Amino acid sequence: MRANYRMQRLFVPDALDAGAGIEASPQQSHYLMHVLRLREGAQVLLFNGRDGEWSATVSEKTKKAVRLVVQDLQRPQPPLSDLVYCFAPLKQGRLDYLVQKAVEMGAGVLQPVITQHTQVAKPGIERLRANVIEAAEQCGILAVPEVRESEKLDRLLAGWDKERRLVFCDEDAATNNPLPALQAVKETKLALLVGPEGGFSEDERRMLRALPFVSVIPLGPRILRADTAAVAALAVMQATIGDW
Repeated sequence: MRANYRMQRLFVPDALDAGAGIEASPQQSHYLMHVLRLREGAQVLLFNGRDGEWSATVSEKTKKAVRLVVQDLQRPQPPLSDLVYCFAPLKQGRLDYLVQKAVEMGAGVLQPVITQHTQVAKPGIERLRANVIEAAEQCGILAVPEVRESEKLDRLLAGWDKERRLVFCDEDAATNNPLPALQAVKETKLALLVGPEGGFSEDERRMLRALPFVSVIPLGPRILRADTAAVAALAVMQATIGDW
């Protein structure tokens, strides 16, 4: 069932069930009262990543808060996507974009990876999670992706689930066409690895190419910025071996 894009959607941490009372956060209350100017009786949609999507009614407004009453289930909770998206963190504005687009493109887990050329050694995990929720609110997504703590590339690979195929975007691949390598993938558990602006080091490329669970793909004849490469790689992967 597709999302209703005509109604305002809000993520809430509370359990959702018919008749439950929910107090909107200060930021949400400000938005509902002063930006949307909703009156009592107006309807919104609520989701929490666990209980599906529910309609809710503005039941009470004070100077500081909006109280919502949960009404009816609109969409059941779908399973979380199994696609793991591994990425080298970028500088803040472009990192926000990258995270939002990864959510829109169907990533189920976001795994920051520290490589030799990574620009940001320790990204703000709470900001990443806030961007995930914002993208889910805007795009009708109910299964909110998980954001994991950053991990160094060698440590991530040492503990890798060997049954999960890792698709590695290599700017120095011998061909421009990613389709043959993707079409050869037989596993159903998938992950994607996109590097930093400076690319992977030679040592990292050798390490990745030597692993039996890694597939190497190019992303065409042009050099892409890291945030552009993220969207391009997710699109071609989803269209070839993903859920498209």
